Amino acid sequence: MPESYVIFEKTSSGKRDYANSATFAFQSYAKSLYSAATLNEEVKSAVESMIELNEISGIHLNGDYNFTDTETKEYRYQAVFDINYF
Repeated sequence: MPESYVIFEKTSSGKRDYANSATFAFQSYAKSLYSAATLNEEVKSAVESMIELNEISGIHLNGDYNFTDTETKEYRYQAVFDINYF
């Protein structure tokens, strides 16, 4: 496994007035809590920059937080976004 990586998943979706929306959870894994938090900041920046795409009409950060996996003892942060798109 790499020292750090990101897993993301769509947790829900909807449609209103011909506009689609989805909620995504981005989980940033790393060898230390600091590294996971730093990777999380990079992920947030990358996701927010998607607003420049014509297909994206809105990006909203619901929140981000320490989400360390207590079973595997892996450090991770999670950022949850609502993304509106056409």
